[in-house]
Amino acid sequence: MKESFIQSDRIALRTTVESDLDYVLEAEQDPENSPYVAQWSRTQHQEAMKDSDILHLVIEDRMEKRAVGYIIIAGVESTHKSMEFRRIVVTDKGKDYGRQALQLVKKLAFEKHKIHRLWLDVREHNHRAQELYLSEGFIKEGLLRECVLYKGKYESIWIMSMLEEEYLKIR
Repeated sequence: MKESFIQSDRIALRTTVESDLDYVLEAEQDPENSPYVAQWSRTQHQEAMKDSDILHLVIEDRMEKRAVGYIIIAGVESTHKSMEFRRIVVTDKGKDYGRQALQLVKKLAFEKHKIHRLWLDVREHNHRAQELYLSEGFIKEGLLRECVLYKGKYESIWIMSMLEEEYLKIR
């Protein structure tokens, strides 16, 4: 069943189902996305979909009834009330789907799950994503230097977060 977790007037975040996995894998491996996200196998995605601590969600255009991206959020059951916005991949770029999905993730995290902290990591060279996160109220906490090996080269990642009180001020 395709359960909608949360929606806006334009998009919905719904539970990923098995029939979505070809799309998810293609989106992740697309040359426009692969430099910015970890590459998972079908089995890794299936395991995440079964994990009660993880939300594996498809971003769907509500009017066109088609997938335009996907999201993975971990820490649903965190005793520390801290969720990790582990991944967002948008396949239909330049149409504001990423911003709208991020706004729904914040609402889902802070309003539905009542968490205290939402955090993410973003590759140092992914300036477009960093600008989006900063414009949506995330704060850069620090740089993890050369901690990701991608195509034989080490890359650094920024840790960014938003606290509940910060969300409440800007929502």
